[in-house]
Amino acid sequence: MSTLEPFEVYAIRYARVDRMASENFLGGDPHEAGMPMDYFVWLARSESKTWVIDTGFNQQAADKRKREFLRSPAEGLKLLGVDAAQAEDVIVTHMHYDHIGNFDLFPKAQFHLQDSEMNYATGRYMATPFFSHAFEVDEVVAMVRNVYKGRVSFYDGDVELAPNISLHHVGGHTKGLQVVRLWTRSGWLVLASDASHYAANMNEGRPFPIVVDVAQMIDGWDKIRTLVDDPSRIIPGHDPQVMNLFPAPAPELEGIAVRLD
Repeated sequence: MSTLEPFEVYAIRYARVDRMASENFLGGDPHEAGMPMDYFVWLARSESKTWVIDTGFNQQAADKRKREFLRSPAEGLKLLGVDAAQAEDVIVTHMHYDHIGNFDLFPKAQFHLQDSEMNYATGRYMATPFFSHAFEVDEVVAMVRNVYKGRVSFYDGDVELAPNISLHHVGGHTKGLQVVRLWTRSGWLVLASDASHYAANMNEGRPFPIVVDVAQMIDGWDKIRTLVDDPSRIIPGHDPQVMNLFPAPAPELEGIAVRLD
């Protein structure tokens, strides 16, 4: 029996948007039916440590990008007993607008990020709209300012943050995309974030069309599979089915959060 301290892991839904299936797969059939997208942040909490994974976006970004904003991610965290203003550690899976907004809501947090993601978000590729459209320059600049304040911990590839949590660089979707591996009461679980927006991206071998390196994305799927004993413990980043496959932690959180472990 493992002596590792297990995490409770939660997905907190904060926004959604209607999409066609053809928008979610490279080479998707334009005649396919609707396939909506949910937006999540995640919470991992053990007896001794709490991690927030990604920070979402706010109402202003939702209006700009025509997303349906359901609630502030900070509100969802508060419903689970976590005060964003007091959060100490935030893992940033990557720097797209829907994963790094709301910096002002986490004034005490240390952010955990891949070197290659910062290089990508501030480098030559951002001059090309195909790559830059999913970033918000003000949020990228905010992260740079956090670097100068000493509030960003950088990693070059895979790293064990503690025996029960590790980060794994997979790239593909962005150059520095990382996934989070967590020990839970049910074994190892991986928050795949945008390595696989929907379970179908990975399970059917159909990449999501926002991508910097398709081959690296596919290699990332193979890597993620080695991190779990049960493939059902790989949690996609935007799939509405997550809200159906896992239970709400309390009746009043139905439709807001689910417990993944």
